[in-house]
Amino acid sequence: MAQRCDLCGKGPQFGNRVSHAHNVTHRRFNPNLQKVRAVTGGTQKRVKVCTRCLRSGKVTKPTAQRKTA
Repeated sequence: MAQRCDLCGKGPQFGNRVSHAHNVTHRRFNPNLQKVRAVTGGTQKRVKVCTRCLRSGKVTKPTAQRKTA
């Protein structure tokens, strides 16, 4: 599965893992993705969203449905 935000498209970034002896190997910084139920196009859908999009309010969460007995 791709590590990519469904809203902003943020994906993994690459860098180097540097040891104390300054040995350099490649590493990968994955975005902090959360699976969230969101309203897109009038329907509820489960989307993978980065936490920056969640914090900034780009995601509209569905309203809670009240059960009537």
